[in-house]
Amino acid sequence: MQLCRPGSASQLGLAGRTWSRGERANKVVIVPARAEHMRFPVSWLLAVCCAAAALAGCGSGGSGPDVLTAPVHVVRTSAGTVAYRELGSGPALLLINGADASMDDWPPSFVDALAAHHEVVVFDNAGVGRTSAVAAPASLSIPAMASQTSALISALRLGSPAVLGWSMGGMIAQALAISHPAQVSRLILAATAVGTGKAVPLPPSATMFALSPAEIVAQMFPKNQAAAASAYVNDSLQYPGSYQASAATFHSQYLAAERWLAGQDAAGRLAGDIRVPTLVADGTLDQDIRPPNARLLASSVPGAKLLLFDDAGHAFLFQDAARFTRAVDTFLG
Repeated sequence: MQLCRPGSASQLGLAGRTWSRGERANKVVIVPARAEHMRFPVSWLLAVCCAAAALAGCGSGGSGPDVLTAPVHVVRTSAGTVAYRELGSGPALLLINGADASMDDWPPSFVDALAAHHEVVVFDNAGVGRTSAVAAPASLSIPAMASQTSALISALRLGSPAVLGWSMGGMIAQALAISHPAQVSRLILAATAVGTGKAVPLPPSATMFALSPAEIVAQMFPKNQAAAASAYVNDSLQYPGSYQASAATFHSQYLAAERWLAGQDAAGRLAGDIRVPTLVADGTLDQDIRPPNARLLASSVPGAKLLLFDDAGHAFLFQDAARFTRAVDTFLG
């Protein structure tokens, strides 16, 4: 959806890791794809998923953390109001979503899995849902969204949380770590790109707001991953009254991401100044923010680890959710 939406520690090379200033990534871990795939047209798949979701009802039904029952709160910050959900217990983990998305675009099972070991906070970016816009939409930028995220961290007294950013959210996470380093303990950058001006540009499809559900899913998952696409749609449909950004907000988000990729934001050119442990991850078949961007990002952040998921697309973190969440848990310790 445009820029985002709808192994053991030793194997991942993350166990016992020490991080030093100026250290460069020197190992790429390729996570193999699952051996079996289901092959069905996505349009047919979506119809089945919608019917299944209607029959299944809402809620995970488990005894652990459940984002579907976590209330939406609105907090006043120094950068306006921000809407968020909070669940789980343990070290704080902040999730930053991408363009054209709301906090309801994080699949519930994915959030719940992370909340099993962490206090997870999901929220709406500037101008989405009940979160205040940042100045005029035309002036929206990645650093401005990072500043609002910083204000949320302060308002919720999260201290120095780990931060996971997906797609445009990964750009915001980088700007947060650069401009507000005391508020980030660790970074997970998923399917995103560095802002030095050397990144591969966005494809034309990333500029399109009114994609159909079938087109969105087809853009996020490889054609042979119908089962993963089915699980993603079925899971995400559980949120009641879900919503995304408006067309005007999405257009501003796209322009902000484009400026970041072109190296027009000062923070984007300072990736080499990031001094927290960083995990960069992507799918080898990402059609939105191409895999070369993941390699460039990992080489730009001192000591960053690069984890690539084979036969996976922009939504690799949901396609291979079990393995990705295990990697996150291992990385965060």
